[in-house]
Amino acid sequence: MAKQKTAFVCNDCGADHAKWQGQCSACGAWNTLTEIRLSSAPASASAGSAARNVRFDGYAGGASQDAVISLAEVNLAEVPRFGTGTGELDRVLGGGLVPGSAILIGGHPGAGKSTLLLQVMCFLSAQMPALYITGEESLQQVAMRAHRLGLQADQLKMLSETSVEKICDIAQQHKPRVMVIDSIQVMHVADVSSAPGSVSQVRESAAFLTRYAKQTGTVLFLVGHVTKDGSLAGPKVLEHMIDCSLQFDGSSDSRFRTLRSHKNRFGAVNELGVFAMLENGLKEVRNPSSIFLSQAEQPSPGSVVMVVWEGTRPLLVEVQALVDQSHMNNPRRVAVGLEGNRLAMLLAVLHRHGGLHTGDQDVFVNVVGGVKVLETSADLALLLAVVSSYRDRALAQDLMTFGEVGLSGEIRPVPNGQERIREAAKHGFRRAIVPKANVPKEPVPGMDVVGVNSLSEALDAL
Repeated sequence: MAKQKTAFVCNDCGADHAKWQGQCSACGAWNTLTEIRLSSAPASASAGSAARNVRFDGYAGGASQDAVISLAEVNLAEVPRFGTGTGELDRVLGGGLVPGSAILIGGHPGAGKSTLLLQVMCFLSAQMPALYITGEESLQQVAMRAHRLGLQADQLKMLSETSVEKICDIAQQHKPRVMVIDSIQVMHVADVSSAPGSVSQVRESAAFLTRYAKQTGTVLFLVGHVTKDGSLAGPKVLEHMIDCSLQFDGSSDSRFRTLRSHKNRFGAVNELGVFAMLENGLKEVRNPSSIFLSQAEQPSPGSVVMVVWEGTRPLLVEVQALVDQSHMNNPRRVAVGLEGNRLAMLLAVLHRHGGLHTGDQDVFVNVVGGVKVLETSADLALLLAVVSSYRDRALAQDLMTFGEVGLSGEIRPVPNGQERIREAAKHGFRRAIVPKANVPKEPVPGMDVVGVNSLSEALDAL
């Protein structure tokens, strides 16, 4: 009887270790090594070599991967794409689906990952062969969801299977152009003895499926689970295997969902797609700015509208601030949707160059709608909202602002300033406080643009 072998695999990076140790020598993480059992050497070697030597036929999209050519001989023709039937998803993907690409969609349970993919697959199945593999739900459950959403699923092929080898064998027979794996955490490879969902199984299953997609030109969607902190479950190497990584976010108390790209080899990584969860499924929101703006009849102190740039389009969002007398030795600084360290820095700039002391005040800031703002164009809007709340004086509802604030109190310009101003004018805003370098050379109809060079000038303009 062959001796049972074990190995220790890092849950974060997937690195293998011969014995257990407290810290992973590859990524430096602590207490992330998990023991897994390996099959006997002869069986493992034969099965592993067979899996590595598998070749799939059916893709004539270029030269053989084994052919060595010079860089000058590479075809520079534009990569062909086809749409998914959902404009917001096409925007995040960079213009549509690329044959042979592997796309990973992660998100919390109930966010709508399976619903979105089911809608896309039903649309694509009417134009090309499509295969939906479910490993978590039964075929009846998927069929009931499609019936409830009113989808035309006559042409969509379904399969309930968790074995990666069987999935690729069946796919080789039906030759789908688009395939969905729901989800990668329940898939398993025969020559890996660990349980499905482990680091080794997720890594090997994703590698096997991605190799099939590349060799056959099949668009592959992988559904992934996330951990409690929102990061993708499984080895970090999983994100390096695939071509595009999408994150589907949404809170349980809101019907709106956001789809953001964290990695995309065929497009920009800062695109944002917005959907609304309705009774008949996910519907794309073509004008996201309208859902993030307040509908209050009366203006309230501490609220101002700013324009952020998401991918290739401007987005109007509302930032709110609450400044209150603190009863603690260390006043609180809480930022939701913004960076907390930048909030503390901007409050220091406001004290030094604006004459407003908040050292004894609790300061809370929030971006309405659950949007996460990562760019620095929100600096000026944040400070104006803080001043409005501190003075208990509401700003005009038709006021819009943006701009980066430096440590010396200067207002720096931001990219795409004129496009931001025009977008605000379309939504009825009539006044804007912006960096002087972003003031349009030609006046915008119906918009009074005030250019400022410093924080003191911006406060005077209020």
